[in-house]
Amino acid sequence: MDWDNLRYFLELARAGTLVGAARRLGVDHTTVARRIQALEKQVGAGLFARAADGHRLTEAGRRLQPQAEAMEAAARAVESAAPAAAEGPTGLVRIGATEGFGTIVLAPQLARLGRLHPGLVIDLLALPRLVHLSRREADIVISLERPTRGTVVVARLCDYVLQLYGARGYLQAQPPIATRADLQGHSFVSYVDDLLFTKELQLLDELHRPERFALRSTSILAQYQAVRAGAGLAVLPAFIAGHDPELVRVLPEQARFTRTFWMSMPEEGKHLARMQAAWAFVRETVAGQGGVLVPAG
Repeated sequence: MDWDNLRYFLELARAGTLVGAARRLGVDHTTVARRIQALEKQVGAGLFARAADGHRLTEAGRRLQPQAEAMEAAARAVESAAPAAAEGPTGLVRIGATEGFGTIVLAPQLARLGRLHPGLVIDLLALPRLVHLSRREADIVISLERPTRGTVVVARLCDYVLQLYGARGYLQAQPPIATRADLQGHSFVSYVDDLLFTKELQLLDELHRPERFALRSTSILAQYQAVRAGAGLAVLPAFIAGHDPELVRVLPEQARFTRTFWMSMPEEGKHLARMQAAWAFVRETVAGQGGVLVPAG
């Protein structure tokens, strides 16, 4: 009998509603319903009766509950006694993230995760495209769009700020920029439109339609380097450009954008120690960099 299905059974028995059980399990209520249906098919009997205020155990459900609770207690005892628990989580965790966030924010911190949990092996996929959970490209994905499909655990990781930047030398050679109208005639650096992997990065359309692009690239790091070299203006994440003395914010009040990173993993990985360790580490790391991600002013 599938222990995962029994976990869902116990949570629904305790919560009394699909929504309540789903909240405790960190999944969608349809996942709870599907798991219960699978378990009822296994045991050959209905385990819950629908009532006005939720779900109530049937006679078959009441007979199963103490057995499921005994299995739950045994599983927890095994986890506590296992040598691996004392040694810490082990195994491979593959983390997918956008190129800039993965390279600038996560990569410098991952050595610390290795020191905390020597048994972990971390693959970091820092790519200028979407990394797909559904294709099993990664175990944990950090994305700009909240996943809406599949059986996944999703958490809002953080907000971050993007602003319009230009190199000091470039700006000194141009007339002052005081309004959006002053952007007319400037060169811009941006993404390749038909290769843009998320609508969340279509930021220039909200600010100004450039007459010309000095450079377009799928890579945000390439855009950053081009701006540093004086190619033109670009909307860049503050966590990449904000502390570079060669760059200056342009129209800091008008050209400031906020976007959100979401973190997700397959629901079935939620109870694996290696996934829990990596998930918690990423959340802790990002929480400690709030001033870099969302700078004041």
